Amino acid sequence: MTDECIFCKIGRGELDADVVHKTDDVVAFRDIDPKAPVHVLVIPRRHIASVNDLGADDADLVGALYMAAQRVAAEEGVADSGYRLVMNVGDDGGQAVHHIHLHLLGGRALAWPPG
Repeated sequence: MTDECIFCKIGRGELDADVVHKTDDVVAFRDIDPKAPVHVLVIPRRHIASVNDLGADDADLVGALYMAAQRVAAEEGVADSGYRLVMNVGDDGGQAVHHIHLHLLGGRALAWPPG
């Protein structure tokens, strides 16, 4: 983790967030600028800036992010109706915080293409 990263601070419990799920490795919390009725961010507690920085040894952690998202979708009541998981990469990909995170979006029909 880094001292300056806002998601690291949330992961350490140093900043308030509306946390909906947490484990030793993962934290899920509501987005402060939601784009859907359900908009939750799922982050690893360990700082990884981008998908481009993942290594083969991070496979279990990436799996944990998706398993947490699956659980949150069920708890939020959107698992059966459907939801979207998005992970933006880099500035042009829309990554505003350089700490990997899944966006879980649901609670309404989502258009395609998203961009």
